[in-house]
Amino acid sequence: MRIAVIGAGALGCTFAALLDRAGHDVRLIARGAQFDAVRASGLRLSGGFGDWHTARLVAVPRLDEPVDLALLCVKAQDAARALAEHGATLDGAPLLVVQNGLDGVSTAAAAVPGSSCVGALSIIAASYLEPGSVTVTTPATTYIGRGTGHPDADVARLERELGEALRLVAIRNFVGAQWTKLIVNQINALPAITGLSAQAVIGDRRLRLVMTRSMREAVRTGVAGGIRFGALQGLGDRRLRLFARLPLVVGQLLPLLFAARMGAVPNPGSTLQSLKRGQRTEIDHLNGAVVREARLAGQRVPVNEVLTALVHEVEASGRFLTPAEVLARLPR
Repeated sequence: MRIAVIGAGALGCTFAALLDRAGHDVRLIARGAQFDAVRASGLRLSGGFGDWHTARLVAVPRLDEPVDLALLCVKAQDAARALAEHGATLDGAPLLVVQNGLDGVSTAAAAVPGSSCVGALSIIAASYLEPGSVTVTTPATTYIGRGTGHPDADVARLERELGEALRLVAIRNFVGAQWTKLIVNQINALPAITGLSAQAVIGDRRLRLVMTRSMREAVRTGVAGGIRFGALQGLGDRRLRLFARLPLVVGQLLPLLFAARMGAVPNPGSTLQSLKRGQRTEIDHLNGAVVREARLAGQRVPVNEVLTALVHEVEASGRFLTPAEVLARLPR
């Protein structure tokens, strides 16, 4: 198939290289140094998906030809702009929306109404810290679907056609799974604020308890909004509801479990990677989404409010905060 990958960050590059390795004709939409590097030397993939692979794919600054399928892999805050720029070319082609947050599929469907838009939740941990190269630190399944029911025909077709190349698995209750991923993504804020890896943050008992509090707020917000959490990474509705009721000291086992799954290679998290590349983060679609949904439910989530504000502070100042500074800003 001729496939466009819009967004040349860590996940976009990982998927583009995997699709190239599977023999597809890939167009990677890239800009700046990433565009120059891929044009000159190809895209190098290493780490968890096997030996080094150099993808000799086509890098273009803008999609100007029809494709059989497109993957939207930009950050949530950049989705509307990317869809406005490429919508006329994409309209009619199936679109796989690989995105954090809760609004990716609905945003895409409104922008390209002629396309079948399917959501994707990726648990892959990958680092892109130099142009033309991406390293997968944690290979994992990517879950696809839409709505709250069982996978429909379009979702099943994507699983059938690309499941082997990208490790895609179609799931039911995709909306609930988006919420479960939102809980998992609570890992991202504290590394972005402190400059530490996710493993280092979770290894600090004080910061680990903060992360646990932010996760509990997110679960309780979903419950208040009538969400039935979807199955993802061994988590599901029953376990997350139990987690939200457990004492804080017991609940910290959840971030410890996440750290164990990451392995020993330091994982900066996607939000910290954005900061290191001088880009805006998607924090308003992660912890900020919890704040927004809590307000709609008539609740407050003070830990998520502070973490969102602190990430924006680091964005503006360029200075990471020490754990002591973070703790001093949080509510008791």
